[in-house]
Amino acid sequence: MDEADVRQRARSFVAKVDISNIRKDLSSYVTAANAKIKKDELGEGESGYTITKPNGKHIITVNSLETDERQRFTICHEIAHIVLGLESSHEEIPSWSYAKRHPNEIACDTFAAELLMPYRQWLSAVPKTEPSLELIQHMADLFATSFPATASRFASLSDLPCAFVTMELGAIRYAARSTPLRQAGAWISPRSGIPAGSVAHRIRSFGKNQTDMGEISQDVWFENWEKGLDLCELSRHYALTDTTISLLWFDSDDMPEIEVSRFGERVEDDGGLPELTGELPWPGRSRRR
Repeated sequence: MDEADVRQRARSFVAKVDISNIRKDLSSYVTAANAKIKKDELGEGESGYTITKPNGKHIITVNSLETDERQRFTICHEIAHIVLGLESSHEEIPSWSYAKRHPNEIACDTFAAELLMPYRQWLSAVPKTEPSLELIQHMADLFATSFPATASRFASLSDLPCAFVTMELGAIRYAARSTPLRQAGAWISPRSGIPAGSVAHRIRSFGKNQTDMGEISQDVWFENWEKGLDLCELSRHYALTDTTISLLWFDSDDMPEIEVSRFGERVEDDGGLPELTGELPWPGRSRRR
C-alpha cells in the first residue's frame, strides 16, 4: 500500500462522513470506525493505542497529558489503523519521530492528515497567497493541527514548487513534495545531513527554539539541481527533541528547464546526436570500394 493508496482510502472514508463540524469534533469519524475514545495519563512519548473487544468495538486510548491538537492527531492515527487494517508497530519510537518508524505508522500518519485537514475543505480555505509563517499558523489554528502537520499538508497540496522537510538530530528524515516538484524530479535525499547553507542548518546551530526565514540557492536542498536559482525557506527548530522543519518554495517561473523520464527520474543530457544543420555530411573524402 503506497502513499497514493492511503490517501485514496482516507478520502473515501471522509466522503461517507458528515465533516461539517470536523474541525471541532471528531465524533463522526469515531462512530464511523465503530470506536470509542478513552483518555488516560500515559507514559512520556506514548500518545495512544487501540484495543478491540470481542464484539468488534474498538477502544482508542489517548494520552490526556498531551496537547489537544496532539490528541486529535492520535485519534485519527488510531482510526487509520482500524480502517486500513494495519497493525501498530510503535517499538518505543516516539509518535512524532520519523527515525526508524515502521511503514505502517507513516501510512497512518498520512491517513490522519487527510482526516484532520480534509482535501476539499483545505482547498476552499487556504489563502491563494505566497506561504508565510502567518499563513501556516492561520491554517493550523483553523484546523486545530500542529504547525509541522499543517506545513506538510500545505506542501503536499500546493500548486507551487514546494516541499516540507522533517529533520531529527541533524539528519533529514522525511520530505513531502508538491506535484510540480515531483513532476520535475526534484529530490531531497533522506538520511543525509541538514545541508550547510540552509536556514535549518543555521538556526539549529543555536541550540534553542527558533523560527526564521530566508532566501537561499535551490541547489542547497535539491540534488543535481541547476545553480543560480533561489528559493524561500521557512524553518523552525524544536530544541527539546532536536527536531527541525523547513518549508521550501519558489515561483513556478524559477523552475529549471529539465526533462523527466516516465519513472520520475531526471534525464541528463549526454550530448546525444549532433544538432541537424540541414547540410548533408556526404560525399566525404573516402569512398566505399
